Amino acid sequence: MSNCYSAEKNVQILIALMKAHGVKKVVASPGATNVCLVASLQYDPFFEMYSSVDERSAAYMACGLAAESGEPVALSCTQATASRNYFPGLTEAYYRKLPILAITSTRAEEEVGHKLQQVIDRSVQPKDTVRLSVSLPVIHTDKEKWACEVNANRALLELRRRGGGPVHINLGTEYTQDFTVEKLPEVRVIRRYFPKDTFPEIKPGRVAIFVASHIAWSDRLTAAVDSFCEKYDAVVLCDQTSNYCGKYGMMEKIVTQQKRYSAPCNQISLLIHMGNMSGSYLNFHTDSVWRVNPDGELQDPFEKLRCVFEMEEAEFFERYLEMGKGQAVKTGFYESWHTEFVRLEQDAREKSDAIPFSNIWIAQQTLPKLPENSVLHLGIYNTLRSWSFFERSKTIRGYANVGGFGIDGNVSSLLGASLADKDRLYFGVVGDLSFFYDMNALGNRHLGKNIRLMIINNGRGTEFTNRDNFTFQAGIDPGAVSYISAEGHYGKQSRKLVRHYAEDLGFAYLSASNKEEYLKCLSRFVTPEVGDEPVLLEVFTDSADERDALELMYTLEESVQGKMKQAARDILGDKGVQFVKKIIRN
Repeated sequence: MSNCYSAEKNVQILIALMKAHGVKKVVASPGATNVCLVASLQYDPFFEMYSSVDERSAAYMACGLAAESGEPVALSCTQATASRNYFPGLTEAYYRKLPILAITSTRAEEEVGHKLQQVIDRSVQPKDTVRLSVSLPVIHTDKEKWACEVNANRALLELRRRGGGPVHINLGTEYTQDFTVEKLPEVRVIRRYFPKDTFPEIKPGRVAIFVASHIAWSDRLTAAVDSFCEKYDAVVLCDQTSNYCGKYGMMEKIVTQQKRYSAPCNQISLLIHMGNMSGSYLNFHTDSVWRVNPDGELQDPFEKLRCVFEMEEAEFFERYLEMGKGQAVKTGFYESWHTEFVRLEQDAREKSDAIPFSNIWIAQQTLPKLPENSVLHLGIYNTLRSWSFFERSKTIRGYANVGGFGIDGNVSSLLGASLADKDRLYFGVVGDLSFFYDMNALGNRHLGKNIRLMIINNGRGTEFTNRDNFTFQAGIDPGAVSYISAEGHYGKQSRKLVRHYAEDLGFAYLSASNKEEYLKCLSRFVTPEVGDEPVLLEVFTDSADERDALELMYTLEESVQGKMKQAARDILGDKGVQFVKKIIRN
């Protein structure tokens, strides 16, 4: 039997995506490490193959062929110094913007630096030789398969992006001798669109727009999104950092995070992804995600990315409004989300007495009372999650340090924001570790009277005590957890430490250790006028209460199917459930 495709999955994925993206011309140089690729390419009649012993000559051949044909040209070489000979030709391609795909085959990257024959370090390329360099290691897991597909798409799309240019792929191999694969696998092809391109069609119905952290919206963008939602029966799913204030927004967390219930509205046909980093735990059920962002990058947190639109967000929505002229106005999908949200949110309010004194209960009580046109800054993890279960006024903007996702600068970010408008109130909510990490910011002489800071002091990083945190699930000894959650530092929930510090710096200090005390402090904390002094409210909670409150919010609704899933997860654990799903898929 004649040779077919190599059994190496990364080779199969790369070849399938080269075909999908129209890369058919290949100049191959001899060697052993690239046999799996070259033999597979040679088997497929789609590819137009050429040979060159000298890699320097091969790269220049590719330049000439690409310039004359107007098509991308791939190069393939073995490891060691063979790839170094591509640099002169790739430099030529870089400055002439020629779409040359340099595929350098290699053994495992972990072998670099151990004086093994022909293993060299290709992790860094000279700046003016390629526009992008990616690695496609040998695949053993589903996560590695996903990474391979995304990186291969990213490299192939870069060949023609912004005028085009050379790209590098470092392709791993295990020298398999199995060439019996007769058919390439189905692969996820990602397309990139620019404003002048022909856009793919959107079928109205079950379309959702998820907005991650986002700066304040322009009136133009808000109007375009609202009109789009009407034309395409769409809803805008948000957290407290999305800053969408149009008609079709919905705080998604209370709906999507139910452990024992899957809302019908969470079956989404198309998810349009806007914004930057998100602090949400993404739990949407969809097979197709489109990302809209001026950076045009392939960022795939949902692992379902299909299209990237490199353009201003308003351009995208206005283009589809033009394409959707004549379509009837519909808002059914929004209504289904709204119905679910209102029902679950009402359930949470009816259970308010049952919710322990916690960040979640505090958020529920406080958000409706925040002054109009104020700004809210939230700490990451527990605080952002807790406050994203509930709605706030659409006149309030929200932010969190989800970019680097660290606890180290939340108070300073609040301070910096407050300097922009001394007549506007700026609220901040942070955990105790975050506060003590950044407490020096309160001594800054520029700090104004328009700051209202709340510290949720539970004496540790309470995130690690939650039931869905792997530390808790792993059953780590409570004594060891103190090193993981930093329990016991900063006065062990001292009632005096922060008070004296804050008062000495000119703050009005408030504190609460239970619901009754908190409600007495709340009116002072949310007073809508900028007063004579900044305000600091320290709230003392318990990690067990925080954990129980979160579990209550996750189990507001139950279904038979949801109970069965949760029972399976309780027995098998998350890894066991994923293993069973994999067996079923196969």
